[in-house]
Amino acid sequence: MSDVLAGRPAHPVQTGEIEGLRVELVSVEDLVLGHSPRVAGEDIGHARALAESGAALPPIVVHRPTMRVVDGVHRLRAAVLRGQRRIAARFVEGAAQDIFVLAVQLNSRHGLPLSGDDRTAAAARIVESHSRWSDRRIAGVTGIAPGTVAALRRRSTGQSGQSNARTGADGRVRPLDAAAGREAAVRVIAERPHASLRDIAAQAGIALSTAKDVRDRIREGRDPVPRRLRNRPPAQETGTRRIEVRVGRGADGPAVADPRRADRGVPGRSPDKLSALVSLRKDPALRQSELGRSLLQLLSTHAIDEEMWRRLAGSVPLHCSDVVAQVAQQCSQEWLLFAQEVRRSRDAVE
Repeated sequence: MSDVLAGRPAHPVQTGEIEGLRVELVSVEDLVLGHSPRVAGEDIGHARALAESGAALPPIVVHRPTMRVVDGVHRLRAAVLRGQRRIAARFVEGAAQDIFVLAVQLNSRHGLPLSGDDRTAAAARIVESHSRWSDRRIAGVTGIAPGTVAALRRRSTGQSGQSNARTGADGRVRPLDAAAGREAAVRVIAERPHASLRDIAAQAGIALSTAKDVRDRIREGRDPVPRRLRNRPPAQETGTRRIEVRVGRGADGPAVADPRRADRGVPGRSPDKLSALVSLRKDPALRQSELGRSLLQLLSTHAIDEEMWRRLAGSVPLHCSDVVAQVAQQCSQEWLLFAQEVRRSRDAVE
């Protein structure tokens, strides 16, 4: 079964997979319009024609977490015009950006065809949400030329070095920046220490063998990005002082910022959060005590990137947003008090 249907990041969904899902009856009042790739919205004339035809309406497709209609807006409108209170539906799950891809696929294969503007707008959106996909793969989903997708990508404002790989229609990942891919894998491992190699590779946009090499290097205390792949200027050329420690063995052993000292070497500067967590997880003083393990777990839970925080914020239902914001603010204050207490304890010893 496809990743969209299983609730994981997107791969193209085959129509046969949708047709194999169980059909359920759902109240039309529970459904929300959304995920449509049609720039001009629904065509009321087409909906009326469906309603007046008297033919049985095929099941629509609905995103279960949000109850948004993925495919079948005109069928839903026709059912309402007929006075129906319920409609047949098949449910899918997955992230919003993946569900939009599914909506484009389904709307391209049956019913009222997507216009050229619809397909171009959909491609521009997918270039933003699935920047690792190749031009040819996006073209295959939207039904436009790969050259048009390439032009959309060049005009995109969201391609500021964020994509380090392209995933082709064959599913193979082809990295554009080997160092960036490895650094992305480090972030995945820091956020999900027990993730499988396959998950690490998929999330970071790298090959399975590269994901294994990154994980092995972290476990051995070596730099997950070999020196030959790094294209950053050395720390001493940046004009700021960076206190570093060597971890592990080997000629390409890393220069990893010591999380216990980096903030003391440069006032106002903090160590990289994910790199610091990788170092902390290897510290036996933390790993061998119950409280230390609890602390590592808490730190890891909060070590997510800005994009994930934005996605979480966007998923908060409106009716409980105030409560969520208050709890988050209280947690931030407690973390600040904790940081101050840790520093006071350190200063007392020194």
